[in-house]
Amino acid sequence: MTENSDSLQGEHEQTRLAKLKALQERGINAYPVNFERSDPIGELVERHQSLEPGSEAGESVRVAGRMMTHRIHGKLAFADLQDASGRIQLFVQQDALGEALDEFLALDLGDWIGAWGAVMKTRRGELSVKIEGFQLLSKCLHPLPEKWHGLKDVEIRYRQKYLDLLTNPEARRIAEIRPKVVARMREMLTAKGFAEVETPMLQPVAGGALAKPFVTFHEVLDMNLYLRIAPELYLKRLVIGGMERVFEINRNFRNEGVSVKYNPEFTMLELYQAFADYETMASLLEELVSVSAEAAGVDGDVEWQGQKISLAAPFKRVRLIDLVREAGADPDADLVKECERLGVPHDPSWTWGKLLLEIYEKKVEPNIMQPTFVMDFPREVSPLAREHRDDPRFTEHLDLLIGGMEIAPAYSELNDPIDQRQRFEQQAKERAEGDPEAHQVDEDFLRALEYGMPPTGGLGLGIDRLIMILTGAPSIRDVILFPALRPQAE
Repeated sequence: MTENSDSLQGEHEQTRLAKLKALQERGINAYPVNFERSDPIGELVERHQSLEPGSEAGESVRVAGRMMTHRIHGKLAFADLQDASGRIQLFVQQDALGEALDEFLALDLGDWIGAWGAVMKTRRGELSVKIEGFQLLSKCLHPLPEKWHGLKDVEIRYRQKYLDLLTNPEARRIAEIRPKVVARMREMLTAKGFAEVETPMLQPVAGGALAKPFVTFHEVLDMNLYLRIAPELYLKRLVIGGMERVFEINRNFRNEGVSVKYNPEFTMLELYQAFADYETMASLLEELVSVSAEAAGVDGDVEWQGQKISLAAPFKRVRLIDLVREAGADPDADLVKECERLGVPHDPSWTWGKLLLEIYEKKVEPNIMQPTFVMDFPREVSPLAREHRDDPRFTEHLDLLIGGMEIAPAYSELNDPIDQRQRFEQQAKERAEGDPEAHQVDEDFLRALEYGMPPTGGLGLGIDRLIMILTGAPSIRDVILFPALRPQAE
């Protein structure tokens, strides 16, 4: 054996290491290369639900999993074996195992084992495998968290996600729901004629959103590249090229804070549809939420932070400016003074639209619990959405809010290259004045837009936040398998 790592210096770890060494000295491989099982445990349990207590099924099986509990009663032993699909009891008799019983009793909780034998149900009604033999598949060198209460330390849960999944049924439930939701979205969009595509993660210009990017450097090309903050401008290039319905489900990266709602890398569904507008996108969002709820096993209503939220369409639609009025601010007054009166942090140099958005974000957005489309954002804060057809102060930009969080923006996309250039240049001015989130001028995208983009609707749906709502998870860290964390204290 090699020298032990620092994490294996505890008393329990030393005991397990001693067992491992004893096995190796006897020529037993504690980490064999494979094991052929006949059935996942969940399928086995489902198949034999109707077996009568005290009877055998007349079927021999080979099962494998992690040993989660064990109990000894004289010459009998019982253990719970768990794989990804479920749990089953192992029924162990000295008559069947002989001297190997001692080896079985020397196993530790957390060890992976394979076992074979007859399917039976005990007189108490516990479906079991009466084992005729077993094999150690992987020795666990650390004790598992206390079995009755699971892993409660939030810090450990996020840093050692494998332990959270291993001991916390709720963590496994969320982890299993997420891929079902994503798969259902893909199925729905494909059926509607959308093509799934991939666009660059490394981009020469950080575009598609107002956010601070991560910067890296490519040595061979001798240039800075940015981890993408959004795939928007590349997906629009595809629409310009004639792909009328496209979508991508992938990661975005934003160099921003970490909180219950924010992670620097997150998953978005972003799509674009030619000959559509933001009203079309609103209807599509309602359908996406509906099929996602169905995939998650949600029956119309969810419980979120103690409140019942109805996911039934249609969702409420209300203009942002009207919500600001309802919150007690007068959009027609001096908004600097309104911010001061309402205690909203602001910069007096901000434009009317940016001040209006700040009041909305601080005084309105956190209080919108039921699914709501907040319509018509100010022109200054929506550089990629087209001017509102009836009010030039605003754009045809909506946000879907659920549970006080932005779940998805949607636009009638700006397809006028002259207007787009002016918006980019205004953003570049703000960037030069010190705003790290202002949009850069993307000359290649402007050239593409000059070839003509049809009227187009687009949306970006935050997968992580939607899963939070569907599962009742209080933090984005609960729905991301490996969230970003601050460095661990020494």
